[in-house]
Amino acid sequence: MGERSLSGALVGSLATAAFVATIPPLAHAGEAIVDLTHPFDGDTIYWPTETGFVLQRGTAGFTERGYFYAANRFSAPEHGGTHLDAPFHFAQEGQTVEQTPLERLVGPGACVDVSGRCAADRDYQVTVEDLLAWERENDASLEGKIVLLRTGYASHWPDREKYLGTSQTGRAAVDLLRFPGLHPSAADWLATKRQIEAVGIDTASIDYGRSADFQSHVNLFKRNVPALENVASLAGLPPAGFRVVALPMKIAGGSGAPCRIIAILEE
Repeated sequence: MGERSLSGALVGSLATAAFVATIPPLAHAGEAIVDLTHPFDGDTIYWPTETGFVLQRGTAGFTERGYFYAANRFSAPEHGGTHLDAPFHFAQEGQTVEQTPLERLVGPGACVDVSGRCAADRDYQVTVEDLLAWERENDASLEGKIVLLRTGYASHWPDREKYLGTSQTGRAAVDLLRFPGLHPSAADWLATKRQIEAVGIDTASIDYGRSADFQSHVNLFKRNVPALENVASLAGLPPAGFRVVALPMKIAGGSGAPCRIIAILEE
């Protein structure tokens, strides 16, 4: 390598190092990262009418040049497993996946625990009073938050019977779904009175299983408030004092997408 090349390489390395130094760490000292994502595999739960996640394994092994190489293919519906519902899912003029602002998917979180009520009633719908109770108990507002609803149903994953209320598949199984959700009036309240960034739940849908009109989806999505569904266990989260990072696959024109969700807990 000549002197000029060496000098150029050194300048490039220094520039790269300087750039990297400006990137803030995902978690600082005293913070913890909690994974809120179910793995995608053959057990991943999808809506009864969907085929589910398929991983087609390719060749895995050492090549003739001596290095190991592996590559697979996968196929999956947009909606299933831990995923983002983009507003376009239930609103004709709603934002699609790639149009959903990252500011709605990265920010301060709140965890509203209604697991006790949901354990007693599979058809429970989170109410405005539940949300107001969280604000009173935590002396804080849900305004501008990514609100996560803990029903406790993540503990049933991946048992379809316990999680969905039925292990059957196909169109007829939809009428057998039984799990908690967010009441439409509470969805409207979150979107209009608290202007939340997004809402998530540890069940298969923001609307409860027996919903026929999915009005909670409609009330949120017509105002471009996205939803996170099949969120993994929220048991390790406090009511407040954490940040949420929810990054979906950036599917152009998508109505939803698989999503990796984490919470970063403050010290």
